[in-house]
Amino acid sequence: MPKQASKKKPKSPNREVNAADGSMFRDILRQIRRIPHGKVATYGDVAYAAGYPGAARQVAWALHGCGRTVPWQRVIGSGGKILCTGELGFEQRLRLQGEGVEFIGLRVRLEQHRFHFFGSRKSGQGKKKSGRELTSSGREAPSKNR
Repeated sequence: MPKQASKKKPKSPNREVNAADGSMFRDILRQIRRIPHGKVATYGDVAYAAGYPGAARQVAWALHGCGRTVPWQRVIGSGGKILCTGELGFEQRLRLQGEGVEFIGLRVRLEQHRFHFFGSRKSGQGKKKSGRELTSSGREAPSKNR
């Protein structure tokens, strides 16, 4: 009986499901390497920045296989909680404290130490130039005193 040629599926242009070739994990690890000393990001933040929104669990899987080549300690759970258990969780906390990251109880002070992959987000405060408040687009905001 002749062998049938195996049909390979073409690579999907949809990045959300294309983890088989490892590109998803490479994208995730590339984003983790961007997190600077003294800053943290949540699993969900990393997934979103890598182009895979909603793939927080895959971020954890990518970290499982990376060894110690990326700053793994800078990735935390939502709300600032360390999700690693036992000695690894203790090591993560010590590493973060060594980088100057502050904790309130068991949680990282996210408002101070969260890394924003797409620039800083400061809500409710426009930039001021010569006494006039500007909108986020750089235009002059209407005066509140009029």
